[in-house]
Amino acid sequence: MTTIGAAGRVGQYTLDNGLRLVTAPASTGQVASVNLWYGVGSRHEVPGRTGFAHLFEHLMFQGSGNVAKGEHFEEVERLGGDINASTSTDRTNYYETVPEHALDRVLWLEADRLETLRDGMTQEVLDNQRDVVKNERRQRYDNQPYGTALERILRLAYPEGHPYHHPTIGSMADLDDADLDYVKSFHKAHYGPDNCVLTVVSDLDPEDVLARVEKYFGHLPARDFVPEAPDASLPEPLGGPVRDAVTETVPAAGVFLGYRVAAYGEREFDVMHLASAVLGQGQGSRLYRSLVVDRPIAADDGGGAADILPFRYTDSLLLVNMLAREGVSGDVLEEAMREEIAKLAAGITEEELDRARAVLERDHLQSISSPSGLADSIGSCTQLFGDPELAYTWPERWTDITAEEVRAAAERLMVDDNLLVVRFDPETAGADAAPAS
Repeated sequence: MTTIGAAGRVGQYTLDNGLRLVTAPASTGQVASVNLWYGVGSRHEVPGRTGFAHLFEHLMFQGSGNVAKGEHFEEVERLGGDINASTSTDRTNYYETVPEHALDRVLWLEADRLETLRDGMTQEVLDNQRDVVKNERRQRYDNQPYGTALERILRLAYPEGHPYHHPTIGSMADLDDADLDYVKSFHKAHYGPDNCVLTVVSDLDPEDVLARVEKYFGHLPARDFVPEAPDASLPEPLGGPVRDAVTETVPAAGVFLGYRVAAYGEREFDVMHLASAVLGQGQGSRLYRSLVVDRPIAADDGGGAADILPFRYTDSLLLVNMLAREGVSGDVLEEAMREEIAKLAAGITEEELDRARAVLERDHLQSISSPSGLADSIGSCTQLFGDPELAYTWPERWTDITAEEVRAAAERLMVDDNLLVVRFDPETAGADAAPAS
């Protein structure tokens, strides 16, 4: 199947094995950005088997049947390219940007590890990468101030057994318990051409790119069995406020507030995305002006206090977090934040709405300004929504949202019944310290 859209910008093709290829022109010549989105993330894991989607982000670079350990990275870097990967709840992606003449080599490397990764997977490789993930856990979560905030937020937001209850890093105990056969079976179940969106952004003719992709990926078989994703529905409301209080060695009190909102892609999500920008994105946002500049009781975060975790298959989370200034208690900061949030229900001005639209549009346009960023956005829109052209048109979703819609949604959703609170307080902090003057 072939489709050309967005005034000829986007080419869409589906190979016989189910692989979806999307092509788009690069903003700069002589480079090719390759981005593969596999439809497997931490939501596909089950209790007792967490952390495997993220583990494969590491294992996919540890050799295959035809490529030695680490050689994939080394080849791309020798070509002067950039290479990396990432994992989220809903997907795992792998991406490279290389000189245009190296596109064939990158496509071969990606097709080879999709086809023969299990041939190169040994117990030694698994043990080594488990240790790497454990070290990542220590560095990014356990030994970082506030490092376990997201993990605690997810536990409060989603019930035990829910596929979004755990972070992508997973459980170290689960990884320790996994044997090599299970790890290979996870790859077989989730890594197939029929579960992949391959995006190529370059100045090459789309039919030329298609021919190359057919050459390297066309012979790969689709998966024999497609596993069903765990149920991500939420039949019960949050029942807030729910809290998790932590006292540990942190430099200042930290307040993390969360609210369930609609799934990524729904209109209510877009409405609340605008609400988050009014509230806490940029130095013109309410929280920054009120609690950083005017009072001031919160540390200067540059205007990054609010945003949304975009979950496609369950309720997303609008998060608001700030750190207290020296001498300010967590209680004082939390009360002030919740008071400012409650004011959204009284309404926002047209000027605030215009500013919020501008902030979100700027961020989106910056994200697609490079070939790599555009390829990633196209992969996302194709994998999650089946529409790669959304990468170009996403800001249009905010144009007809009204100030009244934002007010009404905030009044309904940003309430105590829908609130979770994670608090970090220093071990030696004075609980009732007065705000700094």
